[in-house]
Amino acid sequence: MASGSFILWLHGLGDSGPANEPIKSLFTSPQFANTRWSFPSAPSQPVTCNYGAVMPSWFDIHEIPVTANSPVDESSLLKAVQNVHSVIDKEVAAGTDPKNVFLCGFSQGGALTLASVLLYPKTLGGGAVFSGWVPFNSSSIIEQITPEAKRTPILWSHGIADGTVLFEAGQAGPPFLQHVGMNCEFKAYPGLAHSLNGQELQHLESWIKARLQSSS
Repeated sequence: MASGSFILWLHGLGDSGPANEPIKSLFTSPQFANTRWSFPSAPSQPVTCNYGAVMPSWFDIHEIPVTANSPVDESSLLKAVQNVHSVIDKEVAAGTDPKNVFLCGFSQGGALTLASVLLYPKTLGGGAVFSGWVPFNSSSIIEQITPEAKRTPILWSHGIADGTVLFEAGQAGPPFLQHVGMNCEFKAYPGLAHSLNGQELQHLESWIKARLQSSS
């Protein structure tokens, strides 16, 4: 018997987990009555794009705005991915069906969501990337993506007016995923800058709801 679903939310650079907890109050459908949410906070560490200032950050970022060709820091990214995987492993060990595990993230958290889903060895319920980017470029990472991971669906939402993670960085996501052999739904939001809006979160709720496995 499956013990409900699990949604992990990964915040953006300089933010905190608790600041994002109000998101769960928007998920009012009865399907989410047994959903466990987790809003972890990133560790504080120096960030290159902010001149080495220390702030909550999942991995290092070399330049802002992030473009489709920005340099990436794969070693710090992979450490962050391992931490996300240990959170998922705990949930799965406690009896949650991996197909009822959803990763969602904004900006840097969206980039980490993408990497964590791609490198997790099992098929998950889904990964939702908001205003994120593809945070790696090496073929060695692409070779590690298992056939199971390739079956995890991806939702990608990005504001066209984003000046922090440029829309072109988001647009590079679907062709990359297609190349890997993954399914991605891409939604562009005209006029939206580097932030989340209610429309995006409403769509996220219905997108997750459509993918929840009923516990029989």
